[in-house]
Amino acid sequence: MGMTITEKILAAHAGLEEVAPGEIINARVDVALGNDITAPLAIQAFREMGGTQVFDKAKVILVPDHFTPNKDIQSAEQCRLMREFAQEQGLTHYFEVGRMGIEHALLPEMGLVGPGYLVIGADSHTCTYGAIGAFATGVGSTDLAATMATGEIWLRVPETIKFIYAGRRRPWVGGKDLILYTIGAIGVDGALYKAMEFTGEAIDALEMSGRFTMANMAIEAGGKNGIFPPDEITLEYIRGRIKNGHTLYHSDENASYAEVKEYDCSQIEPQVACPPSPANVKGVRALHGVAIDQAVIGSCTNGRLDDLRIAAHIIKGKKVAPYVRLIVIPATQEIYLQALREGLLEAFVEAGGAVSTPTCGPCLGGHMGVLAAGEVAIATTNRNFVGRMGHPTSHVYLANPAVAAASAIKGKIVHPEEV
Repeated sequence: MGMTITEKILAAHAGLEEVAPGEIINARVDVALGNDITAPLAIQAFREMGGTQVFDKAKVILVPDHFTPNKDIQSAEQCRLMREFAQEQGLTHYFEVGRMGIEHALLPEMGLVGPGYLVIGADSHTCTYGAIGAFATGVGSTDLAATMATGEIWLRVPETIKFIYAGRRRPWVGGKDLILYTIGAIGVDGALYKAMEFTGEAIDALEMSGRFTMANMAIEAGGKNGIFPPDEITLEYIRGRIKNGHTLYHSDENASYAEVKEYDCSQIEPQVACPPSPANVKGVRALHGVAIDQAVIGSCTNGRLDDLRIAAHIIKGKKVAPYVRLIVIPATQEIYLQALREGLLEAFVEAGGAVSTPTCGPCLGGHMGVLAAGEVAIATTNRNFVGRMGHPTSHVYLANPAVAAASAIKGKIVHPEEV
């Protein structure tokens, strides 16, 4: 029996000829990632288990991105602990404020993850790197600690669901809409501990930013990982970035899948996930102009340059609606600089928006846009559970950058065509 792309990567990293779903393996990792929330816990556990030196100074990566720039004394202490550990261990890749970015945008941009890699990170959205054909998944801080010490992790090989996206996408429909539609169709546990393999005509034509978005939100369907077979678009993206080589894996024609699901993308309009779940999905026209207080464009899901270009194209020459806050957060310093050079940030500021240095910020109710009681936000982020962005009575709607930008102008949730 053939193997899927996920199974092939896991087999290679476990030193095995083949693996099958359900098997427990011990696999070597290419990257172990921590951030300012999860790394301090991992560092504590690392010391408690007797760790003195990380397994590889170049493969343990620390990025302060959640509560940075530090918003209070506690977050400053968290980052200090992480910074001191990076210095003590002589880590090659520690990214300080001013040189950092949101981890899941930064690592691919820096060429620190590549096709065929096995990446674990103490953050659920580590699955983002599946966009370039890597096996990437989130783990707990204790697992990260053990991996930092040994360079290995145990995993249960997941079953794979194959998702086929047929047809051509409509205008204003991107990766965010495809993954929201999928989560709406299968639910937040529809791919529980399964690999989500994304294929089809619409995927072949999807740019890397859209692929990152889809892989990023695999976890919102319960997925163990999301993954795209690498192709010419992948190779063009990694060209000149990858420093340590890579391996291209593809599923065998006779690979076994738990399920195969197919969607006609020509029938999918821009999607919006309504509170309180990423699975509570409706077409944007069905929302009948829900009034908003805040629009957020950014995050590890949709803070890339393509996302900012789309939003700026809609906003340029217009004004944010009265009493509405528009917050724009480029995902990395490089994206910030390029957006500055292209005049995108100017368009946001002239429209009445606020532009932030890279940070996860409001996505997790951290800072730079926390919601008050009863307030409503539309955001390009990945989760909208109760209290996710602030007060428990606030409400978050998830959408693509075009919908978020158009809604900021109108002061209510609208289709981009309306502006």
